[in-house]
Amino acid sequence: MFRDRDEAAEKLADRLMGYRKQHPLVLAIPRGSVSMAKRIATRLDGDFDVVLVRKLRAPFNPEFAIGSIDESGWSHIEEYAASVGGTPDYLAEEIQTQLTTLRKRRAQYTPVRPPIDPAGRLVIVVDDGLATGSTMIAALHGLRARHPAKLICAVPVSPADTLVKVRQYADEVVCLEVPEYFQAVGQFYLDFPQVEDEEVIALMAHTDPAAARKHQACIR
Repeated sequence: MFRDRDEAAEKLADRLMGYRKQHPLVLAIPRGSVSMAKRIATRLDGDFDVVLVRKLRAPFNPEFAIGSIDESGWSHIEEYAASVGGTPDYLAEEIQTQLTTLRKRRAQYTPVRPPIDPAGRLVIVVDDGLATGSTMIAALHGLRARHPAKLICAVPVSPADTLVKVRQYADEVVCLEVPEYFQAVGQFYLDFPQVEDEEVIALMAHTDPAAARKHQACIR
């Protein structure tokens, strides 16, 4: 359906253009959607930042999400978690592991400033696609507690049943494609490379005012 993440971002920006005059805060769920959210924020004349959440991994299949967690420690546990090995002891350990990762990433991504405050803002949360929706739910839940004026989930592709779950946490959901047959997000992109921390750090550096000034000084 999409050539790459850039094309998906452009198509999402087209759908969101009605919010251009409202100076939205566009937040990426790292790592795959960071370049997408930055592109959308530019198109919409908005601010760009990341919202940090992590999936809770199934014990025998780390690619399969059995829940998610945000920076505050709030966790969303899928109803099927226990049936695939997500015991209380396992979940407690996995939650601590992912909290440690979140703290490390916050220190890497925005080392000289706090996250942009979403209070009173039109907030658009971007991901490159939804599968179980767990990480998006954690992101929306954490942001809702910080009192945005409006909270929007924006994704290129998602299965229909996941959208039903996610809509409970957002004021609006924008999804470009809802295919009947869905195995993984990557199947809907011709080019879907893994995004590394170094790429995210580089993208975030030019969003931070102090880092941008340092970068400009180096150029001069």
